[in-house]
Amino acid sequence: MSSILRIALEGAFTNFKRIFFAADRVTDMELREQISTLSVEVDDRVDEKACIGCAGCANVCPTGAIEMKGLTKPVKITDDWTKSEVPEINLEKCVVCYYCHDFCPVFSLYGEKGTIHPSCVGDQEVDIASTMEQPFKIPEDRLKFIAQYLSDRTVLKNQEDGD
Repeated sequence: MSSILRIALEGAFTNFKRIFFAADRVTDMELREQISTLSVEVDDRVDEKACIGCAGCANVCPTGAIEMKGLTKPVKITDDWTKSEVPEINLEKCVVCYYCHDFCPVFSLYGEKGTIHPSCVGDQEVDIASTMEQPFKIPEDRLKFIAQYLSDRTVLKNQEDGD
């Protein structure tokens, strides 16, 4: 019984020190400085260089957290594809479902890192023009499903209306 009482008192004292004297906190001092000066740098969530601008991520997002923003100058990726917009994630609406990442054709079709990620895209070097020239195998029914989201923004609205 005395050992249980001793453990309870030690725990209470330890928690008291942590709460009132900030003891045992291991927050990085650099991060503390960034927080206190409101200068926290947010990780990139879209790799605009590798993104092909297909809007699939925006079309598949269940909360509408992704909007396509226009580029000041369109970027020609291949002879058949010119990118005119890239996604932007509204973190207040994002529920971190990863649909955008998983649906990204660069990830799902070509096996490269997804060009969009709710947390961080990380460092990546993708030559998107040469990647898009590579052949890929995908079943016809899956390709039709993907094509709907890439070309027709009404697909999600129709699904919502049907529910």
